[in-house]
Parts: sequence; C-alpha cells; structure tokens
Amino acid sequence: MSYTALYRKLRPQNFESIVDQTHIVRILKNQLESGRISHAYLFCGTRGTGKTTTAKIFAKALNCLNPIGIEPCDKCDSCLSILNGSSLNVIEIDAASNNGVDNIREIREEVKYPPTNAKYKIYIIDEVHMLSTGAFNALLKTLEEPPKHVIFILATTDPQKIPATIHSRCQRLDFKRITQESMVNALKKYMVEENVETEEDAFRYIATLSDGAMRDALSLLDQCISFYPNEKITLENVLNITGSVDNSVFFDFADALCGFDSANCLDIINKIVIDGRDLNQFLQEFILHLRNVLVAKSAGYMVLDFSEENGKKYEEQGKKIDKDMLIDYISTFSELQNKIKYSFNERVVLETCCIGLCNPSRLSNSSNSELTARILKLESMINSGKNVVYENAPAKKEKKTVQPTKPKAVPDDINNVISTWQDFANSLKLPTKALLSKAFAGFLDGDILYIVATSSTNLTLIKNRETEILETLSKFYDKEFTVSFILKETYDLNHKDAYGVLDENSINEAEIIDKLGDFVDFE
Repeated sequence: MSYTALYRKLRPQNFESIVDQTHIVRILKNQLESGRISHAYLFCGTRGTGKTTTAKIFAKALNCLNPIGIEPCDKCDSCLSILNGSSLNVIEIDAASNNGVDNIREIREEVKYPPTNAKYKIYIIDEVHMLSTGAFNALLKTLEEPPKHVIFILATTDPQKIPATIHSRCQRLDFKRITQESMVNALKKYMVEENVETEEDAFRYIATLSDGAMRDALSLLDQCISFYPNEKITLENVLNITGSVDNSVFFDFADALCGFDSANCLDIINKIVIDGRDLNQFLQEFILHLRNVLVAKSAGYMVLDFSEENGKKYEEQGKKIDKDMLIDYISTFSELQNKIKYSFNERVVLETCCIGLCNPSRLSNSSNSELTARILKLESMINSGKNVVYENAPAKKEKKTVQPTKPKAVPDDINNVISTWQDFANSLKLPTKALLSKAFAGFLDGDILYIVATSSTNLTLIKNRETEILETLSKFYDKEFTVSFILKETYDLNHKDAYGVLDENSINEAEIIDKLGDFVDFE
C-alpha cells in the first residue's frame, strides 16, 4: 500500500479526538442529542484547524447506522464509505476548482433525490469563498429552503468574502487557532503511536512555526521523519529542515542590539549566513521574539503561550530593554522585512540596519547626543559585567543657571518646590512630564535646586530639556532658580557630606563616578 501522509493518517475520526475546538464540539454534540440539526453550517477558521475534519465527523454521526451514543461507530457501511470517500450521501466539493454557475446548478438538481440507505444527503463545500458571484446567487434559494434530507456544510478560511445573503442563511461556527500546549500534547501522542522518538524542544519549535495549524505541524514532522529515518527527532534536526536558527540566537541578538554592540550583531549575522540559514526567516522570527519580550515586559510572561522556564527568559530580557526601544525595534525590523524581499543582497541591508541601530546618538537630536551615546554604552557595559576605566574624575555636580529676570530663589523657595514637585511636574507637557515623574527635587545647601534622576539615561534626557524646565519653573513659582541636574547616587553622596546621614564607609565613590560615564575609555 502507498504511503499516507501523517496529516491524513492521523486525522481525527470522532469528536473526542478533535484538538482544541471544544466549543465547536459542544455545539454539534448538543444538536445531535436534541435533534436540532441546522440545514446549513458555515465553518470559519485559518488553515489546518480542523474544519473539513469536523465536517466529516459530523456527517458520519448524522448518518451512522449504529452510533455509540452520539459518536460514529466507524464500522457500519455508512461510516466506512465516508472514510474511504465512496459515499453517495456525503459529497465533498472543492469550490476553488468548481466555482462556476454550472457546478451549483448540478447541486440544485441532485438535492431533489433522497439519500441512499441514510438519513441525510450532506454537501461539504470547501473554500466556499472561491465561488463566483453567479454561483453564490444560484446557491441562494437552495441554501435557504433545501429539502429536509439535505444539509450544507460550507468551509472557508476567508469569511469576509462570503456574501451577507449566504452568511445569514447559515449557522456560523468559528474555529480558533490551536494553542501551542494543545498542539504539543497532540504531537506527543501521535509520535507515540508512530513509535518515533522526538525531543520536547522539537515539538515546541514545530508548534511555534505552525502558528496554530495542526496540518502544518504534522507535515513538518512528516518531513523530519523522512529526512532522519530511524533517528530521534531533535531540535537541531528541525532547524536544519526549516533553515531556522536556535532560539537562543534571538536572545543574544537582542542583547547585542540594546548594548549597542555592532560587532557582536555582525558576528551573529555572519554565523547565520555561514550555517546556510535564511535571513528573511531569521528576521521574521526575530520580530516575533521582540514581540514576546514586549508582551512579557508589559503584562508578565504568564500571558505568553510558553513554559514557565522559557517565559521567564523573555521577562528577564525585558528588564534590560526599554519599552520604547522594543517598539522602535519592532517597527524598524518590520519595515526592513518588506525592503529585504526586493533587495539584491539581504545581508548588506540587514547589517546596515543593525549598525544604524547600534549608534545610540540617534536616540537624541540635541547637542548632547555624543554624551548620550557614551552614557548608554557605558551603562550597557556595566550591566554586562565588563570592566571600565576612567582617566579623569568628572565633576560631581553640574550647575545650570539662566540670566535672572525675576527675584532670585532662596532656600525657602526651593523647599516650596520640593513640597509641590508633583504639581510642577504635572504642569509640563509630554515627554518632559513623563521624564520628571521618574525624578525628584532635592536641596543640599546654598540656593541650588537639585533635579535628581534615578538613571543615567533618564538624567541625560532630562538635561536635554533644560531650557523648557527652567522656563516653566520661573513661570510656575515666579522666581529664578539655579538648577543642578544630578544622578541619585551622586546626590546621596553629597547628602551624606552635607548632613552626615550616611556612614562614611557605606558608599564607594569610585563606583558612582564610573556609572556617570564621563571621560572614560572602554576596554
């Protein structure tokens, strides 16, 4: 006997075997039990979710001569004829190739005749949205008032193309994409039946690539079995078949990008090319990776359809990358994906984009963009555990003044600003308002108002808006202020010097100076 593809061989034959469509199964079972059978159904859903399979099981249950409860027996003449495709009472029609008016006219003539040794004559029309306008019009009357022995089951992957006149005559059932966990469990069961040893990671990667379509998953698994006969199917096998890369590469690539490490980015791209992987597919999967990191950062890893171990990896990486930066990456690479299709050299386009993204100065249009770049790069190196060496210690605080046109602020005025800081911050426009919400006002001595930021990145962005902040301070309090923009660690150190609040040995000044990032050489 000729070989049968897995997706055909392992096709469910009863309601209990249908994967992850419990809402559909419940509706059909209830109708079979109560006898409230509709004359027309519209099965909607993406490819490989079980529309045609469910239609056949429903047809078997309707015409089974010896049903087991409401399940078909798969042993009677009616069930067997439906299984081997020879039934005269269950007619499958491919609307993609039989989409003309004449084809529908044939159906209109055939429905007049009763079924042979069965209760119903059932028409399963697959990809029904492919019918022509004339064919839909020819089907209308028959679909609305068919003979009592006729049932129509229309299946489509594109319900928006179905005319409203057809839609309103059918009972619509929407098939959802199969979740990764349900698909993995089903694939495990199938491979046990086939006596094929397969790694858990291979199942999960196949489920991810299949995007909720069981037929796609089984076809890919079938391909792996054919390529590696009598071998254990591993994740590496699947990667070789699909031309994909290991999931860990995406974490490394994202780390390199947010660390502004263009050399590492180019090295990763080079390895992908040498291994013969598809850069376009790599880009597509990396965009999905960034989406997972963004979701984990915004709503927690539990929202993702991953195991706890893998979900936590996304959440941990999300802590390293700013949300706005993730959104920027997704937007940039999505645009690049469209360009790369028509490029003469995919590698050049991707490398150029990565080098541009690894230039931190693009994040700021101000005159301090070079300083921004150095601070962001230093911060990334500190987080990654790399050593940094500074040649000259930076000034601990930087005083900013404007030519006074109003009374000079005194310590009492500064204390007033500190007590009403939130009201002042709320008076500013975005994005300055958002930046100052992550900072606070402080006072050490003299007549200086300190604006204290909790991170070096935020400090730089706040300093870039110095003019706006000073002008608003002057208008809000009707005073002229001398302002110093300062990092929290430095402010705490000076607070200790001014008031002796902290233990002298509790702070390592060199560490604070390192984190400021001015006048440093990177090793």
